[in-house]
Amino acid sequence: MPPARTRQPFHLGAHAVRTTNSAFSDPEICSALLRRIHAELNAPMRFMELCGTHTAVVYRDGLHSLLPETLTHISGPGCPVCVTHDREIAACLESAGKDGVITACFGDMMRIPGPGGMTLGKAGAAGAEVKVVYSPLDALRLAEAHPDRTVVFLGVGFETTAPATAATVLRAAAQGVDNFALFSMHKRIPPALEALLAEEAGGGIDAFLLPGHVSVVIGTAPYRFIAEKYGRPGVVGGFEPADILLALLCLIRMRRAGRAEVLNCYGRAVDAGGNARARALIDAVFEPADALWRGLGCIPRSGLVLRGEYERFDARARLVPDLPDVPENPACRCGDVLRGRIAPRNCPLFGKQCSPANPTGPCMVSTEGSCAAAFRYDA
Repeated sequence: MPPARTRQPFHLGAHAVRTTNSAFSDPEICSALLRRIHAELNAPMRFMELCGTHTAVVYRDGLHSLLPETLTHISGPGCPVCVTHDREIAACLESAGKDGVITACFGDMMRIPGPGGMTLGKAGAAGAEVKVVYSPLDALRLAEAHPDRTVVFLGVGFETTAPATAATVLRAAAQGVDNFALFSMHKRIPPALEALLAEEAGGGIDAFLLPGHVSVVIGTAPYRFIAEKYGRPGVVGGFEPADILLALLCLIRMRRAGRAEVLNCYGRAVDAGGNARARALIDAVFEPADALWRGLGCIPRSGLVLRGEYERFDARARLVPDLPDVPENPACRCGDVLRGRIAPRNCPLFGKQCSPANPTGPCMVSTEGSCAAAFRYDA
C-alpha cells in the first residue's frame, strides 16, 4: 500500500480509491478500521444504507469488496430519483405535453423511462419544452422570464432538498410570480424506513447506516423508533471511506453487545436537533401526506404537499389532478432492489437490456442508483 496522504490513487483492495488531504480518506486509517471490522464481526450481519451517496461511495471506493463476506451490504430506497413512482413519472410526462407549459427539472429526471419507454428527454425532442435546471430558483427565474407560460418545477428529493424548494415557493409568493408551479414529489425518509421494518419484520435487515445529508436537516431523533420499536441499531454516517467504515464498526459493536441504539458518527455535520431553520422552511410551506414510492407502494405521511395558502402553486392540481394509472413493467426489478430483496446483478435485465446508456429502470439512471453504481464499479 502506498504511504498515507499520497496524491496518487491508492488501493484498499480491488478498486482504486480517490484520496484527499482529509483524514477520513487516509489509507492507514481505513486499513485500521477494516482490520477492526474483520476482527470484531462475530456473526453474519446484513446492513442497509438509505442514501444514494453512500451507495455510490461503497461501490466506487471498493468498500463492498473489502468487507467480510458475512457483512452483507444492502442498498435501500435512498435515491430520490429511483423511488419516484411510475404514476408520478407518467403525470410529469402528461404535464410536460400540455400547451403553454415549460417543465424544469434536474438532469437525472430527463432519462427516467415512463410509459412505453417515453422520457422527459424524448418528450423534449418531440417538441415539449423541457429545461434542465440546477436549483428551483432557476425554475423561478424561467417563470419570471416567460410570464405567458406556466413553468413547472419537478420537486424531487428527500428532506435534504425540500428546504430549497420551500424557499423558492415563498419567494414566488412574495414576488407574485403566479405562473410558477411546483409538482412536489418530495419524500420523507423516516416513514419509508418504518415501512421497510414493518414489512416482514424488516426482511432480515440487522442494522442501518443512516443518511448523512437527510440527518443534517432532521437530526437523529426521528430515527429513534428503529431501536425503540424494532430493536435494530442505526448509525448516521458521513461520506468518506473512513466515515462509512467507522459507522459499520459501531454497528458491529452494538450487535455484539446486544444493544439497539441510534448513534451519530457524523458529528462534524449532524447534531441531534438537525437544522431548525431548514425544518422551519419545510413546515411553513409543506405538510405531510401519503405518497407513492417505487417498490414500497403508498406510505402514510411519507410525502410533502403544499399547504393550503400555497395551493395556487400546485402543478398537479392545475394540470394533472389524477395520477395516471400505469401498469408496472414486470421485467424491471427496481422495486425489489430498493426494498433490499435482490442485489442489482440479480435483476435479469442488468447489463443486458438495462444499462446506463439504455436504462429500463431508474436505478440504472441516477448516479446515486444502486444498479448504476454496481454496473460502473462492481466489475
